[in-house]
Amino acid sequence: MGDATVRTRERQEDSVPHPVTGTTGKSLLSRLRTPRRPRLWFEILLIALSYWTYSLVRNAVPEQRTAALRNADWIWRVEQQLGIAVEESVNHAVNSVTWLVVGMNYYYATLHFVVTLGVLVWLFRSHPGRYAATRLVLFATTGVALVGYYLYPLAPPRLMNGGHFVDTVMVHQTWGSMASGDLKNMSNQYAAMPSMHIGWSVWCGLTIFALASVPWVRVLGLVYPALTLVVIVATANHFWLDAVGGVACLAFGYGVAYVWYGSLPYRLPRMVPVAARRRRVWLPGRA
Repeated sequence: MGDATVRTRERQEDSVPHPVTGTTGKSLLSRLRTPRRPRLWFEILLIALSYWTYSLVRNAVPEQRTAALRNADWIWRVEQQLGIAVEESVNHAVNSVTWLVVGMNYYYATLHFVVTLGVLVWLFRSHPGRYAATRLVLFATTGVALVGYYLYPLAPPRLMNGGHFVDTVMVHQTWGSMASGDLKNMSNQYAAMPSMHIGWSVWCGLTIFALASVPWVRVLGLVYPALTLVVIVATANHFWLDAVGGVACLAFGYGVAYVWYGSLPYRLPRMVPVAARRRRVWLPGRA
């Protein structure tokens, strides 16, 4: 075959349109791990569906009252042996100040959701590159907590047999809490371990402290979980060790996010580059 034949083949190949795409050649797994701008409608749907599923599963866990009370007695004995069984003293001290305990009851019933949603909205708007990874921490934390509710039913201090704890919601008729009162049948009363009030509040606090630029806001990020710890104990809804369980679940959540993204969420880029739309351009054949 001579040069003329080679040139003829080249002209034939050039006459075939060649697609030019915007793909980067990344694998599907790499693309899934790459932070991208979150979509508002998807996030609203995902969060609503996830919380509905969480509530459904949590409340579907059998209320093993006998086991839950037995575990509560064991937790209380362990704390007494460790010298950290101060829940009853805190509960009675706070209950003696009506305005304070009522405020804590409302804090327990509302801020758990309000602050968490507020941090998610802030991440969505100001840190879109870190949003998905940080959200994954929260979801993984909550998911493993459901396993804890199933495997280790635990009564809160206010429901202990022979205990002297004050159920502050019942005594002060606080509106809005599903921990006791008229709404108690809507929530599993024996799912106290781990405490997601602590898991979620520490997640909020760490996120605010790591990403906020205003110093006093960063301080508030640290104060919020500390105050939440006082509230869950003062209202007799949790033991100290329930808080430890919540932090352990959060550590698991961060581990999941680190394995998936290869980095802590807060070290990812703040913004997501605007990806060019994939276009398919056909180059005309040569004459």
